[in-house]
Amino acid sequence: MPFVRIDALRADEQRLEAMGRAVHEALVDAIGIPQDDLFHVLTSHGGTRSMLHYDNYLGLQRSDDIVFVSITMRSGRTDDQKRALYRRIAELAEEYAGIEPRNVLVVLHENRSIDWSLGEGVAQYVQAGG
Repeated sequence: MPFVRIDALRADEQRLEAMGRAVHEALVDAIGIPQDDLFHVLTSHGGTRSMLHYDNYLGLQRSDDIVFVSITMRSGRTDDQKRALYRRIAELAEEYAGIEPRNVLVVLHENRSIDWSLGEGVAQYVQAGG
């Protein structure tokens, strides 16, 4: 169950939803998550009260169309699966939301099954007493 946060500068609802769709489809395609495993928080920052800061780090010339994608998921994916995920997110972000791949910044956070409670105050991925 990946938990996804997408933060974009001055993105309208349509663009945020398109980015969410792009990331979700990439997760399904690249690492095989179930289609109905959809837990996303989509946020647009206005650029006045809240700011997204970015730079031209590592020679990538980013613009105000930058989108930050943070994905938290249980560990266990290979480096190749992660590379495929990054590629697929960038491809679909461009296709669905018109965001150039240079403006898609993705960060993965991995953890263990015990680090998840999906409600009811229970660690559903861990058997009782385990």
